[in-house]
Amino acid sequence: MTINCDIAILGGGTGGYVAAIRAAQLGKDVVIIEQDKLGGTCLHRGCIPSKSLLRSAEVYALMQDSEQYGVAAEQVSLQFDRVQSRKQGIVDQLHKGVQYLMRKNKIRVVQGQGRVIGPSIFSPQSGAVAVELEDGEMETVVSKNLIIATGSRPRSLPGLEADGQLILNSDHALQMDQLPASMLIVGGGVIGMEWASMLNDFGVQVTVVEAAPQILPLEDEEVSRELRKLMEKRGITIYTGAALQLDSYQPGEQEFTIQMVHQEKTVAITASRMLLSVGRQANVETIGLANTDIRVESGFIKVNENMQTSESHIYAIGDVIGGLQLAHAASHEGITAVNHICGQETHYDPDQVSRCVYTRPEVASVGITEKEAAARGVDVKVGKFPFQAIGKALVYGESDGFVKVVADRNTNDLLGVQIIGPQATDLISEAALAQFLNATPWEIGQTVHAHPTLAEIMGEAMLAVDGKAIGM
Repeated sequence: MTINCDIAILGGGTGGYVAAIRAAQLGKDVVIIEQDKLGGTCLHRGCIPSKSLLRSAEVYALMQDSEQYGVAAEQVSLQFDRVQSRKQGIVDQLHKGVQYLMRKNKIRVVQGQGRVIGPSIFSPQSGAVAVELEDGEMETVVSKNLIIATGSRPRSLPGLEADGQLILNSDHALQMDQLPASMLIVGGGVIGMEWASMLNDFGVQVTVVEAAPQILPLEDEEVSRELRKLMEKRGITIYTGAALQLDSYQPGEQEFTIQMVHQEKTVAITASRMLLSVGRQANVETIGLANTDIRVESGFIKVNENMQTSESHIYAIGDVIGGLQLAHAASHEGITAVNHICGQETHYDPDQVSRCVYTRPEVASVGITEKEAAARGVDVKVGKFPFQAIGKALVYGESDGFVKVVADRNTNDLLGVQIIGPQATDLISEAALAQFLNATPWEIGQTVHAHPTLAEIMGEAMLAVDGKAIGM
């Protein structure tokens, strides 16, 4: 059976279904090919379930420290089965919402494993998709344009393959039915530090091993140092510039031992479980790229600024193209691809995409760091303002951290904003909007921010760029 449409989308994750909705809004006949569940990694194995667990962990930690607010809460206990049940309820509700959006926008969903095929009787050019359905039957989806949105999966290390028992990846960790006594987290990037924060709040003994000189290697050095200080204050052990000796791994029935080299010394680590958080690899191997002229570089599909591959009628978006492997980035890449297909104006600048880390405290940033600006030869000026000087932060009992603003000294252009502190992942949107509108720090500083709010810190940090902050 052959299905003809204007735009076919291989992959129904966040990028894929957002692209489908945008295409439907523009009057296109759209088909999504998805082998699992609509919503993809973000909804089912990433953003949403992990943030649900993080919220439960934060509440548990808050309840144990409630006396600082004058609230005595005795016999606080963690019911991890209910934590997992709440998580799944949220995922199920959002999954139904995505399914509704497909029906509302008249988007056809073909359930099965898709593979791009070359020129054939179905189409004179590559880009048709052969789909093996759940019942074993085959269908072919033929479209004028194809968008590849097949996402990514957790990486493993040679000799340390995740087995779901002693060695876990993030997919396994989300499905734990009970918490381990201790966890070794290999990798101190975004996912690793979120799990470190969460598990520590749940009462798990956590050790983090990161090969780079700092945790959150892609973030501002000052932010990284502050997060490390606060994490270690909570009892999390962190090694940076460390290398695991993979061949030293010795599994047992309930725990394992492995050695690492840190500061020219060999250190043995014993833990109940190991969580591999060493990045994600694109799902490119089994989707038929060999039947096309699409270029794959360093494991990711190569695209231009409009998300076109080397075959101009085939586009790719999301984790499969590398870069910012973020759900909101994938969504806007999908919109960019569809707008280009439909002759609409496109606007997508990776420097304007916010990056968020849902640790306690949160970390968020947009644009470039002070170090990156210097590497580009830009003469910068920097403003910083601490949450300790913000009344609402003191009221909340969360006054650690700061906002840092980086601007061009010669043009006054806003180059980047980095935040570590309470609700940083919400506060960063003002900075992202400022960059999108080409606002200067002075303009944001002149904006009236309500008092008392956490948002006041954004205005103060912007004024601090020119030494004019009011509160310090």
